[in-house]
Amino acid sequence: MLLANVVGTVVSTRKDDALVGFKLLIVKIAEKQGPQSGTQLVAVDTVGAGVGERVLVATGSAARVTLPVAAPTDAAIVGIVDTTDIVT
Repeated sequence: MLLANVVGTVVSTRKDDALVGFKLLIVKIAEKQGPQSGTQLVAVDTVGAGVGERVLVATGSAARVTLPVAAPTDAAIVGIVDTTDIVT
């Protein structure tokens, strides 16, 4: 699971039937997330997130099981982060 920020939206006139009704959002992986830091992904929004929000993103097979039906996705937004607290 990755921590990311929603930085944009994707408009798609046609998409797989399993994705109809879901928004596609562009997320940027937060800093200090390993080699993926700063990478941008298109993720299926399953929780109603919006631009500017910090979110949790599931990738790989975990992303596919978040949808009610099998869908061709490799990244899904599964949570909206209210606050973070790092204890050192």
